[in-house]
Amino acid sequence: MADLFAPMRFIRGPEMKNRLMLAPLTNLQSHPDGTLSFDEHRWLTFRAQGGFGLTMTAAAHVQRIGQGFPGQVGIFSDVHIPGLARLAEDIRKAGSLAVVQLHHAGMRSPAGLIGEAPVCPSEDAETGSRALTLEEVHRLRDDFIAAAVRAEKAGFDGVEIHGAHGYVLCQFLSAETNRRTDDYGGSPENRARLILEIIDGVRAACRADFNLGLRLSPERFGLSLMEIRDLAGRLFSEAKIDYLDMSLWDCFKEPVEEAHRGRTLMSYFTDLPRGEVRLGVAGKIMSAADARAMLDAGADFVLLGRAAILHHDWPQKARANPDFRPVSLPVTRAHLEAEGLGPPFVTYMATWAGFVEG
Repeated sequence: MADLFAPMRFIRGPEMKNRLMLAPLTNLQSHPDGTLSFDEHRWLTFRAQGGFGLTMTAAAHVQRIGQGFPGQVGIFSDVHIPGLARLAEDIRKAGSLAVVQLHHAGMRSPAGLIGEAPVCPSEDAETGSRALTLEEVHRLRDDFIAAAVRAEKAGFDGVEIHGAHGYVLCQFLSAETNRRTDDYGGSPENRARLILEIIDGVRAACRADFNLGLRLSPERFGLSLMEIRDLAGRLFSEAKIDYLDMSLWDCFKEPVEEAHRGRTLMSYFTDLPRGEVRLGVAGKIMSAADARAMLDAGADFVLLGRAAILHHDWPQKARANPDFRPVSLPVTRAHLEAEGLGPPFVTYMATWAGFVEG
């Protein structure tokens, strides 16, 4: 039986005490200027205290115009460092690794929120997005790198680059949203260039033992499963990242592309040679048995989202009871408040069908 509580080493940085990582979760509860709120600090440190081996922030935007939703934590200015530093210290005191997810929403930034037209690799009429100039692409790359440096200054163990879910780096990967004719568009290699340059830049700018992860999703948003698989293979072979976080929406599902059905979506990544780079998966992992099944199927670790919302101490409960399953949905607002969610987060979860009573 797979051991969820076996330690896991990375190429760089401290080891994770178990195979359980808190997924980066939108929660809408930081301040309008992106500084960390008490509610967000409590939500995250509560999970660290609950036994997660690595505690990751919600997506933190690396540019002001990259904000994707209200109450999003920021890392685009040095004004964000003090709050982040307190968070990193308290996560690490609880025995968990502390990681910031670096994010830019691109064309998914609401114009009413950022006060101007959102940006995209190429012009997008549906969202009213304008195309980034080449100079702006380079600035975007440099701002991701600068955000990683801020995270390092704040005392975090590492960062995860958000290249999934149709946000700006995912928009570059997609041939549908990226119709550029310069070095950042066209071939799959060109469309991946921005992510690869950010990885190289973080490696050059941060200390040698700074942990670096990347989140990818393999379908939807105009993505090609085989292109993402090829990119994953390259990332494994080059070993510049410490882990690849595959957000699959559902770890048990088959691909949506007809030509690739007949096996699980997850299997297209677990069968790749990965050397010392670790592979994590996320998507509808709720019970301890679900998590063990993912390790048995070839993942090195799992990321928990909804399960971690329901139980801040999911790891401790799973250690005490190998058959642990989360409480049934829907749950009360009082349950979520007791689990460390602030009012904006509880209100947000009430928009998820069947999650909150009433």
